[in-house]
Amino acid sequence: MTFYRHSGPRSYLTSTMTDRFDCYYCRDNLHGKKYVKKDEKHVCTKCFDKLCANTCAECRRPIGADSKELTHKNRYWHEDCFRCAKCYKPLASEPFNARDDGKIMCGKCGSREDGNRCQGCYKVVLPGSKNVEYKNKMWHEECFKCFECNQPIRTQSFVTKGDDIYCPPCHEKKFAKKCFHCKQPITSGGISYQDQPWHSECFVCQTCRKPLAGTRFTSHENHAYCVDCYKSDVAKKCHGCKNPITGFGHGTNVVNYEGYAWHDYCFNCKKCSLSLANKRFVINGDHIYCPDCAKKL
Repeated sequence: MTFYRHSGPRSYLTSTMTDRFDCYYCRDNLHGKKYVKKDEKHVCTKCFDKLCANTCAECRRPIGADSKELTHKNRYWHEDCFRCAKCYKPLASEPFNARDDGKIMCGKCGSREDGNRCQGCYKVVLPGSKNVEYKNKMWHEECFKCFECNQPIRTQSFVTKGDDIYCPPCHEKKFAKKCFHCKQPITSGGISYQDQPWHSECFVCQTCRKPLAGTRFTSHENHAYCVDCYKSDVAKKCHGCKNPITGFGHGTNVVNYEGYAWHDYCFNCKKCSLSLANKRFVINGDHIYCPDCAKKL
């Protein structure tokens, strides 16, 4: 709400003519008579009241040369007509509130009027009518609506976002994180994997569908697997011990050669058991040998 304050009513400067001038309109000699100088024109008071005076926005009568005039945003009032539209308090020397409908109100009545005005339709909320009050603002019950679906909230719960009001389903739909798997909102809990949000119940093993939240798992080609399914269905088998190479626990390093894979601790000479990881070796059939043992074959 914006309040204004007048510097005070103004009066038109009327003087008694001492020089030889005629009224701009009626051409009467103004010598010895009262006149008004308006826009560099000398005008007798009678012509001023009839042709030049502004019309009072309240009583709709001319504001004559002998009257005090108040003006605000190209509207004019007699000093006595400039009153609060509600309590009729004179506002010539008081702060006032200019309403959108053209009414002038004192600060007290303007505040009361705004307090009883619906924030949805901006009409007055009549005493006794069904209404909603929230954060010192008021709505008609049917105007207190969800910003998204436009349905009245009435007795339901609601959620605010800035100055907007939402019913819980619309708020979840619009603002809640969406599960990377099912694309539905995550209303509570959830987990994050590869910088994406998931429902806990959606984050499951690719093979057995067992939930993985809170358990050990590994990923392969953008799919997550529990440890057991990864071992049995995905992991390569060691060419030495025939067990899966999982990367879990002992033996995280792997040796690959011509499509075969070994745990690093299984990559040993078949004859002398020397570890051949990062060393020269000879392969003979399904077995590997160090160069010295290979010569003795």
